[in-house]
This record gives sequence, C-alpha cells and structure tokens, in this order.
Amino acid sequence: MKRRTVCFLILVSSLALLILAAGCTSTPATQAGEGGNQSPAVTPTSAGSAANTTSADSVSDANNHFSASLYRQLAAGDATGNIFFSPFSISSALAITYEGARGTTADEIRSVFFFPANQTVMREGYAAENAAINAGDAGYTLSTANALWAEKTYVFLPAYTATAEKYYGANTTNLDFVNQPEASRQTINSWVAGKTQNKILDLLPPGSIDSLTRLVITNAVYFKGTWEKQFDANLTADAPFTTPDGSEVTVKMMQRTDEDATFPYAANADIQMLSLPYTAKDGKGLSMVILLPRHNNISAAVPYLDPANLSALEQSATSRQVKVYIPKFKIETQYSLPGTLSAMGMPMAFSDSADFSGMDGKTDLYISDVVHKAYIEVNEEGTEAAAATAVIMKTMAAAPGSKEPVPVFRADHPFLFVIQDNNTGTVLFTGRITNPNGT
Repeated sequence: MKRRTVCFLILVSSLALLILAAGCTSTPATQAGEGGNQSPAVTPTSAGSAANTTSADSVSDANNHFSASLYRQLAAGDATGNIFFSPFSISSALAITYEGARGTTADEIRSVFFFPANQTVMREGYAAENAAINAGDAGYTLSTANALWAEKTYVFLPAYTATAEKYYGANTTNLDFVNQPEASRQTINSWVAGKTQNKILDLLPPGSIDSLTRLVITNAVYFKGTWEKQFDANLTADAPFTTPDGSEVTVKMMQRTDEDATFPYAANADIQMLSLPYTAKDGKGLSMVILLPRHNNISAAVPYLDPANLSALEQSATSRQVKVYIPKFKIETQYSLPGTLSAMGMPMAFSDSADFSGMDGKTDLYISDVVHKAYIEVNEEGTEAAAATAVIMKTMAAAPGSKEPVPVFRADHPFLFVIQDNNTGTVLFTGRITNPNGT
C-alpha cells in the first residue's frame, strides 16, 4: 500500500524578478497631504483571468495573477515581516512539473498557477518569455534557466523530457540520488549558484535529497540593472522608518529632489505609485514599481498587486517631477512552499494520491518539497536580484517639471513593490518592505 506523510512548511519574506531549471532522464506613500495634485483615481477591482491574444500574454497574465495570490497567502502567515519572492521562478518550475501531472493533480496545479487551459498556448508562451528574458540587453543583465535532475536508474518518459527541453530549455542531467544523495545535492546547488552569480547559495538544504528522490526540477533567475536616473550617494542620510507596529528604526534614505527627478507617477486616496526605470539599450526595459500607502496601512496597497488594478494605475500615471525618498535595503528570503501551495488549492500533488504519470507512466511520484530562495539589494546605483526554485519529487515508497505642487514620495513606512519587464508586463519579483534593516 502506498503511504506517505508530507511536511508542510510555510515561510515568508520581500521584492520582485526570475529563475532557472535543470535536467532529468533515465535510460531512455508619503505622509497624507504631501501628494500634490493627484493623477486620475483608480478604483481596484477583483482579480480575474484576462483574455489575451498571444501565448506570451497569457503566460504573463497567469504569472502576475499567481504573484498577487501568493503574496496574499504569504502575508496571511506573516503580518509584519519582509516578503520577497520571484513569482516567475516559482511558476516556471511548476510549469515543467505540471507538464507531467494528470487528472485532478493537474487541475489543481493549473488552478493555483492560472496556467492557460490550452497546452500549446502555455508551452509557446513560456518559450517566448524565456527567449525574451535571455535575449540580452546592453543596458542590464537579465537571465533565466531551467533544468531537470533525474535519478540515473529511474526511467522517465522520453516525451516528458523532450517537452521540458523543447519548450522550457530544461536539459536533463542524470545523478545518483540513490547512492550519492549528498553529492547530488551539492551538484544542483552549484548549478543554481552559477546561474545566479552566487547570490543564491545552498538552495537545497541538507537532507532534502535522499535515496527516494527521483527528480528535481530547478529554475533560476538573475537581474542586475542600474537606475536610469541614479541617486547621489552623498545625499543618502540616516532617516526614520516607521514599522507596522508604529515603532521607528533608522535607515539609509536615498533621495532625488532635483528638477531632473521626473518619473511616471500616479496617486489616489489609497496610495501613491512611483515607477523607477532601469537603464536599457533597446525596448522598454525593466522598472521597479513602488506602491506606497498614504498611511501606515499596507493592506491599502495590496489590491493594486492584482494585474488589472496595477495596469490601470500605471496607465493613469504621468511623467512629472517627484521628490523621491527611498530606503536602501538588502533582503534574503527562503521558503518551503508545500503548505502554502496546498492551502492555495493544490494539496493532491503533495499526497499519496498524486498523479504524475505524464513523467514516468506510473503514479509513484509526488512532490516532497518546493523550495524557493530570493535575494535583492537596492542602492544608489540600481538593483541586483536573484531567485531560484526547486521542485523535489520522490517515490511513494516512503513518507514524503510643473507649476503644480511637486509631490513628495517618502517611503518611510511599509510599502510593496514589484520588478516587472515593461516589454511583456511580466512581474519578475514581488516584495513587501516593513523594515529595510532586514529584521
């Protein structure tokens, strides 16, 4: 009889970007009143699937809905801490996992990740997204990679590994999980470190790989960009930052208040939005979009993470001079997501009822863990961010410039932010900063 127990862990932390995977095979906000004149008000709507005309749009829309959904789940488990993750990295790894799921297991995964019902649209969408991310741009560094790591004695369906390689760029590497689990873990961690410029180290913790492991699906994302309009480090100064409980901490506050500080800006009764673009040689490049509630109430900004609301807010923005105050911060987060994803609606994948027969032709596999780590540093020059995700699959055999008043954007209290690809609209990273000092 198949048996198993699955340990559900929920962890949480902050900001928004990308990730990679590898191989498998086998024999075969400001103070109230400081905003100046406001842009047209945007009323948040409830999240929902949008009709898209291209495969890439469908995948981008799905990723962005998942980003907002996962943020809410993580925030429900931690009301005050920093949060940072890459929705694109997690959804990329789970998209490859979904390719091998069948029946109710597949239905639940698709529901949680908002994947397109049309498999061709989904595959072509991810292929297009990955190609665009890895196209290269002289203005910034952005890359993503996927991989499959398979137990060398275990037979996976050639159709599955071929699909992972063709549409997701995930080549398969055979490892000896049975006899050398620790060496296998180090090999995968080394790949992740290399793909993230050593910003994501030890993605797989000790003990996560054992003799029952049959497949590990990985994704890695890395981004480094400079602000189109950089901050002067000489102007950075100590300043108070109000935490959720009303207490204050001292942070390094960057500032731009000169006449050239013109940025896309929007505001309404709930929040202020500021878009800080990164330097790009071609296209629209990337930007950090900060959602700052007018008071120390982060919940007022959450509805604007929903794709339709964020899009409407950005469309209402106008480029204008803004007095900008942004704290420097460096955040590292780590999550074990089985409990989180189960609560979001896909418990079967982690149970002995899981059906991943699309991978091996049998129903012996289940997901034992989904681990995710993310890193971000924001300073006067720009931003460096990285993230990685691993889906660990085991066998069932064991337990498992204006005359108008110049608005002031002073981020001296908790705020949300995303880093998005402006060419596709895809949210690469999502975060919440409640304490820039990282505690």
